[in-house]
Amino acid sequence: MTESPTTLAAALAETGYLADEGLATAAWLALRLHRPLFLEGDAGVGKTSLADALAAATGGALVRLQCYEGLDASQALYDWDFPRQLLHVRAVEAAASVDGERLDAAQVEAALYDRRFLLARPLLQALENPASVLLVDEIDRADDEFEAFLLEVLSESAITIPELGRVAAVTPPVVVLTSNRTREVHDALKRRCLYHWVEHPSYEREVAILRTRLPDVTLRLAEDVARATRKLRELDLLKPPGVAEAIDWASALHALGARELHPDLAAASLGTVLKYREDGERVRELTLEALLG
Repeated sequence: MTESPTTLAAALAETGYLADEGLATAAWLALRLHRPLFLEGDAGVGKTSLADALAAATGGALVRLQCYEGLDASQALYDWDFPRQLLHVRAVEAAASVDGERLDAAQVEAALYDRRFLLARPLLQALENPASVLLVDEIDRADDEFEAFLLEVLSESAITIPELGRVAAVTPPVVVLTSNRTREVHDALKRRCLYHWVEHPSYEREVAILRTRLPDVTLRLAEDVARATRKLRELDLLKPPGVAEAIDWASALHALGARELHPDLAAASLGTVLKYREDGERVRELTLEALLG
């Protein structure tokens, strides 16, 4: 699979993910050079799905860290299982009272920080799993402080747990970071990664994606949906539809029994591809007949 970008693209295609030449090359280089892959692009263009496909193609476990404002190291790395620690203390106390033994406070405290009481969060899970694919999704939603912390973890592929010592990855995980560019990610993190901007697919590739993901959909319906979705992206919409929305639209139309895209069915199912009222009103003002050609 790592012989060339072409072989990687073929392996991804077997999982149902159709990568273009640029994306396949970026992913191949990330695998060969053991570098994180930073993907930017509009929402719904397939950034997250690439990590899923890489995990399926390599046979590794997908470990996902969903970023959000306020995310801190303990939520991403590890935490201690306080309820289990408390139960352990009570069990030790109960056993000591039965046996009439005197508790050694230092020994009891040391036992509380055993590995069995450690809750591994996504970053630690990925470091401990030799064949994992770590997806850091929507890093642009996290805070600057978390970016700096993540940079340190990715640079060393290791973390230090004060109570247990250093935990280093035997084999660094494949790392995919995604961003919808709601804010600019710092250059320091980008420099650590290979960068690729994920474009919307060409018309022919989008038809192929729809046919691959929805094999029961007719070729005519897939072509109509791909053509209409491309026209929607050319409009000044609040949220232009991505590939994910095109798949949802084609799936909804197929469920309605459509074999091709008619204006009445397009109007009835417009909520699967447009997510803002203003966008729906703008498209209806332009008339769906004009949109569908």
